[in-house]
Amino acid sequence: MPRPPNSSPHTKAVLHALQQTYPAHTYGYDLSRSTNLKSGTLYPILQRLHEQGHLDAQWEDSPHPGSPPRHIYRLTQSGLQLARDRHQSSPATRTTGALT
Repeated sequence: MPRPPNSSPHTKAVLHALQQTYPAHTYGYDLSRSTNLKSGTLYPILQRLHEQGHLDAQWEDSPHPGSPPRHIYRLTQSGLQLARDRHQSSPATRTTGALT
């Protein structure tokens, strides 16, 4: 049975990091640091989430003259719901339904 979309550990980590900063925008560099993901893993995830409508990505001018603009990211409403769903389905956050 195939894995549900956006359920890899890396994607869950990105969604969780974005959820923690919501509603503020976040830089890719900050996401890389908070998730410990390298750019070759992080940016394809961000691109895929953006294409699926779960992520708002905008360009922001650099405050430093001569520096290029940077992308900033924020979850959309559907992305926020996806982040909540994926965080709840994570084995580390599931509760055991044991009765005592």
